[in-house]
Amino acid sequence: MTRISDRRRRFSRQEWALAAITAVWGSTFLTVHKALAVTGPWSFVALRFGFAAVVLAALSWTALRGLTRRELGVGALIGVSLCGGYGLQTIGLETVSSSMSAFLTALYVPLVPLGQWALSRRAPGAGAWAGIACAFCGLLLLTGVTATGLQWGTGETATLLGTVAIAVEILLIGRFAGTVDARRVTVVQLAVCSLLAAVARPLSGEDLPAPSWTLGLTVVALGLATAVIQVVMNWAQRTVSATHATVIYAAEPVWAALLGRLAGERLGLSSLGGGVLIVVAVLVSELGGRQAPPSSPQQPAEQAGRRAVSRAG
Repeated sequence: MTRISDRRRRFSRQEWALAAITAVWGSTFLTVHKALAVTGPWSFVALRFGFAAVVLAALSWTALRGLTRRELGVGALIGVSLCGGYGLQTIGLETVSSSMSAFLTALYVPLVPLGQWALSRRAPGAGAWAGIACAFCGLLLLTGVTATGLQWGTGETATLLGTVAIAVEILLIGRFAGTVDARRVTVVQLAVCSLLAAVARPLSGEDLPAPSWTLGLTVVALGLATAVIQVVMNWAQRTVSATHATVIYAAEPVWAALLGRLAGERLGLSSLGGGVLIVVAVLVSELGGRQAPPSSPQQPAEQAGRRAVSRAG
């Protein structure tokens, strides 16, 4: 019985994959800041996701022949939220400090389970709630931002709206991941995100960026990272609930802070305490009974994911 219990508490390969892309996700923070010095936010999002779509389409050409109308619709829907999340967050980073952006983005941690509750009429378990609360408190300490210190402006508003879009993206992936092909849907969502950003650029009055090696290398690096991240999210969330995935994603600012430390930034005791709390949050969520009890039904996305996981490739 002890061995079986230990196995259940260990991270699955899907959860390890989400933890890995979270590290990559967080490590791109400084790169995005540098990219905004040579290009506007919508141009950057269009180039980044367009390159990712082209690369992934080339690698998945055979699979794309089986694209269905449902997958096209699901991919387009996720692509809209993806564009809103990344586009608005990038706009916010032009005027909002990194700590403020991290604080506002952290709000997707409680938004996801609340949204899942509203959609499924089934509240998250005690372990998930404890992990989410711990992760959110850790993020507050990590950023060192207090509620009284908030000064609202265009950047803060854009970041907050982007946070809502990120929560919607995670919920949509959790809802549909088990019923579609991950590679085909990812290509569609990346392409839709790029197209919408390209349309938003002239509408926002943003000029075309001047060609440069800095911009080109940044687009290639982040484009490849984006393709990997989106594929893994669609694949892994077949068997990992949106609530639990959110707790894992909450470690993103920890990796961003570590990279910032290597770049010369110093973390205070409060920030270090926040990082510890986020690690504890993942452990609490993992050991606190993330799986549904045998007597209760599993969430629809999780049920479909367990049946279709072999199609992930």
